[in-house]
Amino acid sequence: MSPAMREVEEQQSLVLSRVRTVEATTVPVSAALGRTLREPLRATVDIPVFDNSAMDGFAVHFADVADATVDAPAELAVIADLPAGTADDPPLGRGEAARIMTGAPVPTDADAIVPFEGTVGGLADSLGRIRVVQPPRAAGVHIRRRGEDVLAGDLVLDAGAMLGPLQLAAAAAAGVADVTVSRMPRIAVVSTGSELVAPGAPLRRGQIPESNSELLTGLATAAGAEVVLRMSVSDDGGGVLRAVDDAEALGADAIVFSGGVSAGAYEPVKRSLGGEMEFAAVAMQPGKPQGFGVTRGGMLLFGLPGNPVSAAVSFEVFVRPALLAMTGRTDGDRPRITVRAATGWRTPPSRRQYLPAAIDRTDPAAWTVRPATRGGSGSHLAGGLALAEAYAVVPADVDEVSAGDPIEVLLLT
Repeated sequence: MSPAMREVEEQQSLVLSRVRTVEATTVPVSAALGRTLREPLRATVDIPVFDNSAMDGFAVHFADVADATVDAPAELAVIADLPAGTADDPPLGRGEAARIMTGAPVPTDADAIVPFEGTVGGLADSLGRIRVVQPPRAAGVHIRRRGEDVLAGDLVLDAGAMLGPLQLAAAAAAGVADVTVSRMPRIAVVSTGSELVAPGAPLRRGQIPESNSELLTGLATAAGAEVVLRMSVSDDGGGVLRAVDDAEALGADAIVFSGGVSAGAYEPVKRSLGGEMEFAAVAMQPGKPQGFGVTRGGMLLFGLPGNPVSAAVSFEVFVRPALLAMTGRTDGDRPRITVRAATGWRTPPSRRQYLPAAIDRTDPAAWTVRPATRGGSGSHLAGGLALAEAYAVVPADVDEVSAGDPIEVLLLT
């Protein structure tokens, strides 16, 4: 690595050292999707709440049906009917049964459930008298016991967990109505470049459709942030300072610029914010030029390269971890797997490569990874991002990847 370049981990540490945790707030479970839990979540009720039937069938005394066979059925009188939601607890004498539906409370006197399939008549002949021909294998079978999953007071989720659909379902099942979570980090997204025009607009020579704001807004939203400002500014420099002022006025926790941080003659972020941001060359590809700083008010300033692939990789490596750290997330690391390269590709000298990649899952036992586009890791290949589902992470000391080489893959989906 060139002495002028900074290690990826050093830049990450610099960023995370300036992150401040956002405030906590209490919201209903129904409004907490994607939020980060700030206080441990404990059950307020048992799961299950009561002993209930796991099958549609009959609640019985196991001793009454234990020896039942097709040739010698056990005949029982059905004395009650228990749908889900009933509060009834009928007494069952020997030789008696209660028809019961899945989820209904099991009568106190019953110690087993006979599914409809274990009787001669099944559902069609389930009231009056029944004949059991296939008993459960033991007492307690097909009964879901109270608290066998979670007891009231048990820890369901610890602070720092992200509340997805499964986590929120568990919270609701545990009787939790409200949760304490981090507020969403507020972020501003600013694209720089006089060549940028709105997608779909007529293009003059030298102009390109502006896509980075779409990219970075989506990535920020997926990371649990609220985008409070989204704009493009030209290379004259004045727009950069206005964007910072506007973002701070909106209470943004961070502003992310794309473009304007390299070594060219027209670099508006570098020229406008040189006193507040540090600009460094990081030993990665794409994403070598990076800018970072903090305003006096504490808003983080990110300067990412303008090429779309570089911007995407830089967001993944530096901005996403910062946004998650703001909320106190403890489970934000992407899944990493090691698979074989399906083909060979070039790697940059002395820089860690983050290659937009696609995974071939044709053979479930032998996944392979390949570049998402024929152009490899070119930072300008925005179209190839549509096919990328991962980044192939190649260490700086690897000169070239050959087909069959083991490659660490960072999964994005």
